[in-house]
Amino acid sequence: MSEVVVCTGKYALLPGSDGPTPATIVIDKVSGKITEIKGAHSSRGDFEAAHPESTISSWIDAGEQIIIPGLVDAHVHLNEPGRTAWEGFWTGTRAAAAGGITTVIDMPLNSLPPTTTVANLEEKRQAAAGQCHTDVGFWGGVIPGNQEHLTPLVKAGVKGFKCFLIESGVDEFPCVTEPDLHSAMEKLQAGSSVLLFHAELDSAIPSVNNPNPTLYKTFLNSRPEQFEADAISLVYKLQKAYPDLRTHVVHLSAASALPTIRQARREGLPLTVETCFHYLCLNAESIPDGHTEFKCCPPVREDSNRDELWNALKEGIIDCVVSDHSPCVVELKKIDTGDIMSAWGGISTLGLGLSLLWTEAKKRGVPLRQVVEWMSKKTAAHASLGDTKGQLNVGYDGDFVLWDPEASFKVTKELLQYKNKISPYEGLELTGRVEKTYLRGELVYDRIGGGFTGLPPRGRLL
Repeated sequence: MSEVVVCTGKYALLPGSDGPTPATIVIDKVSGKITEIKGAHSSRGDFEAAHPESTISSWIDAGEQIIIPGLVDAHVHLNEPGRTAWEGFWTGTRAAAAGGITTVIDMPLNSLPPTTTVANLEEKRQAAAGQCHTDVGFWGGVIPGNQEHLTPLVKAGVKGFKCFLIESGVDEFPCVTEPDLHSAMEKLQAGSSVLLFHAELDSAIPSVNNPNPTLYKTFLNSRPEQFEADAISLVYKLQKAYPDLRTHVVHLSAASALPTIRQARREGLPLTVETCFHYLCLNAESIPDGHTEFKCCPPVREDSNRDELWNALKEGIIDCVVSDHSPCVVELKKIDTGDIMSAWGGISTLGLGLSLLWTEAKKRGVPLRQVVEWMSKKTAAHASLGDTKGQLNVGYDGDFVLWDPEASFKVTKELLQYKNKISPYEGLELTGRVEKTYLRGELVYDRIGGGFTGLPPRGRLL
């Protein structure tokens, strides 16, 4: 007798469907894999009659809620070890699970040590062990002088590598130059990997006498779109020189860089692009001066720019949407002084992303199927997990979410699950809410049932 978890409902987002459709999803209890999907909403009695060889471990009827695949956030800073006061595996993955995310990919910087050698990766894995409420994978880092560590890191299981073309904000993860990149890309193109770029180049900008550091415009002017356009032109040039290595632009904010990305696509180059919830849901015109919680790098730009990013997403020029959850301790945000220029640049979003994106997408006529694909199938493929994560499909991990697309709620500090409860979204009314999150068929988050199960974390290190 096989032991199974069964989730059935009138509405499920299955691969290839235009929208929610009836489905019964069967997950093997031991492996956590989806073994069968039937295109019908089943009763328990009918299922048991049709499957006499199976013992039902858990029967889940979604009712009016939509069954969606577990989301994959491929850009998260969990900061442990070393800066665990900023965030950690326990709190960060709890926040992710509360937002329907079942897999996060941790960025290589802001932890101490950074993920730039196999020894550092192992230290991070040891810190994560037993703490993760979701599955967790790891990006490696490219910094000056660590080229000999890249192939060993690939063999050790990192999902790819990130580099900075501008100073990162932490001394232990310096930016790279073009010669550094040639050395790294020669190493990486021999294997199956991807190189992620924080794509800003510190081009010359007009100086301003005594700029007011509390004005959002001061900060916006200090990181102009030209920084991104110049950097992405360099990425395009490098991609042409190393066409067998996929390159990826993280957190695109500047619409003026889109023509270069379109040109790369026309030429068939394997350049992919992500953007973030804050670039799609916020705009510079609405950011009050002195409110450092809105600071991120690159910056949130004007509303017209936001419209162009949405158009590029719908066109497929931008591939996916991620959080770039980049928290810090409250003191580094300089909330008391409102000094945006010296505040830490990062926005915390884990737990809110799907609701944020759905709230905005509804205004723009974008269907739920597309929103979920940007946050699951596309992000899973980007992180080389496209054969196990991001879809409700036979052979995939049984990660799924029960989602109420019509529920509304207000963002409050009490709602936030991550460690330092700072958010530019506090006070917003959002539409769409995660009710339950399942990892390999096991319940990890239940909003009505008190949030978390109290059982040991079930997340695995990928």
